[in-house]
Amino acid sequence: MKRSPAKGNYRRYLAYFGTLNINVLHLRKPWVIAWWSAAFPGFGHLLLGSQIKGFILILWEIGINMQSGINKSMVSTFTGRADLSKQMLNPRLLLLYIPVYVYAIWDSYRKSIELNKEWVLAEWERAPIVSFKMGGMSLNHLDKSSPWLAIAWSMLMPGLGQLYLRRIPVGFFLLAGWISFMYFSGVAEIVLVFLEGKYIQTSHSMNSQCALFMPSFYCFAAYEAYVYSVEYNKLFDKAQRQWLERRYGTLRPGFCRATER
Repeated sequence: MKRSPAKGNYRRYLAYFGTLNINVLHLRKPWVIAWWSAAFPGFGHLLLGSQIKGFILILWEIGINMQSGINKSMVSTFTGRADLSKQMLNPRLLLLYIPVYVYAIWDSYRKSIELNKEWVLAEWERAPIVSFKMGGMSLNHLDKSSPWLAIAWSMLMPGLGQLYLRRIPVGFFLLAGWISFMYFSGVAEIVLVFLEGKYIQTSHSMNSQCALFMPSFYCFAAYEAYVYSVEYNKLFDKAQRQWLERRYGTLRPGFCRATER
């Protein structure tokens, strides 16, 4: 028998509306979250809505990785220069890198399981979904979005898909990170050289330390935008259904009313 708690007595909510962001509970696959944390510490936490922890772990990953020379060592290993790769590593920072890297994977996996349990309880409680928020500097509202359009914007420039969905903090963080990597890696200049047809040796002008961050950022921005677009659409349907039930009650077919069943 389906029960609902007393009016206003809610412990969990499916979504939180702010003027700059919408944070939402939804069912997640723990291994997918853990995989993104392994690809880049902090990404799994962003998918879980833990944005502060995610930003800190991402900045930590970038800083420690660059100082310890992990990316340069990886490039040397991929190009068959294993002896040179060992010389590029800073063992002092490498030993600091490993524990936090493992923690990011473990914590995101554990947290995704716990949030799945919270999602089940929030679905049962059916707390009202607020679909509009206005402030002095910004406003936010819930509407239907196209998941494929969110991917397209993210593929054009990581972060734009999040801005399309009005996920302002994550969007500007990804956008700033992508611009920084493009600038310091020298990838933009190399692309322009190839577009001009000047096929010269440009690998020495690339900063591999920054360039190896870019595939993770690019793929994650597209994936995150797609996932949240789909979940926002589901949340929109739930909000509409709740409003109709509050406004008109639960409608029953005419033959049920006629037979009083």
